Amino acid sequence: MPAKNDSPETGPPAEEGAALTKSEQTRALILETAMRLFQERGYDKTTMRAIAKEAGVSVGNAYYYFAGKEHLIQGFYDRIAAEHQEAVREVLDRETDLEARIGGVLKAWLDIATPYHEFAVQFFKNAADPDSPLSPFSAESEHARVEAISVHREVLAGTRTKVPDELRDVLPELMWLSQMGLVLYWVFDRTEGRERSYRLAERGARLTARGVSLARFRVLRPLVREVHELFTDFLPGMTNALPDPAKAKKRQGNPPGAPASADAP
Repeated sequence: MPAKNDSPETGPPAEEGAALTKSEQTRALILETAMRLFQERGYDKTTMRAIAKEAGVSVGNAYYYFAGKEHLIQGFYDRIAAEHQEAVREVLDRETDLEARIGGVLKAWLDIATPYHEFAVQFFKNAADPDSPLSPFSAESEHARVEAISVHREVLAGTRTKVPDELRDVLPELMWLSQMGLVLYWVFDRTEGRERSYRLAERGARLTARGVSLARFRVLRPLVREVHELFTDFLPGMTNALPDPAKAKKRQGNPPGAPASADAP
C-alpha cells in the first residue's frame, strides 16, 4: 500500500505539548527508529524489514506510513525544515539587521542539525547522486526545499535593508543555495562542535548581506539575475532542468524524418 504522504499526519511535528494520535505516534516511532538504524548500520544496509522489527510494527504497517527508505529520508527532511522554521522565530522576531538575520538563520540550522551529523555523513553519498530522490534538488524533496526557501524570503521581508522588488523572488533561492554550500561543508566538518561551520556561517552571512545591499544599485541587478539563471539552468531541481544528454544524443542519431525514439520526452 502506498504511503500516505499527502495526509495531515505526514506534515510537521505537532506543536510541543499537543497530544499525538496513535497513528502519529506510530509514524514518529518508525521515523525515529529508521534514523537510528541508518546511523548505526548505514543507509544501504538498513532494510524496511529491519526498521519495522526494531520499531515493533509489522512490515505492512511500516510501508503504510512510508513507501520506502527514500520516503523516510523525505520525512527527515520535512522534520528538519519544520524544526528550522520554529528555531528561527526568535532571531527573526528580534533582529532587523540583515547580517544578523541571515547569520541567525544559518546558525539555527546548524544547531538543530547537530544530533544528525553522523547520520548525514552516512547517507550523503546517496543524497549527492543527482538522480537520487534523496537529493535536496530532487522532485521528491520539493516540499522541504520550498519550506527552506520560504525562511530566506522571510529574512528579506523583515530587514531594514532595502531589497529591490525585482529581486525578491530571486534572492531567497540564491540564499538557500548558499545555505546548501554550508550544509555540504558541515557534512565533512570534523572540528569539535563543528566550530568551522559556525565560522563559515558568520562570514557567509556578512558577504550575503553586503551582496544584497549592493543590489540596490540598478547596474548590479542584471548580474544577480544572471547568477540566478545560471543555477536554475544547470542545477537539477531548480526552475529549468536541462534535458538528459544521453536522450538528446539518441535523438540526434535518428536519420532525418525518422520518428523520435520512444524514450524521448
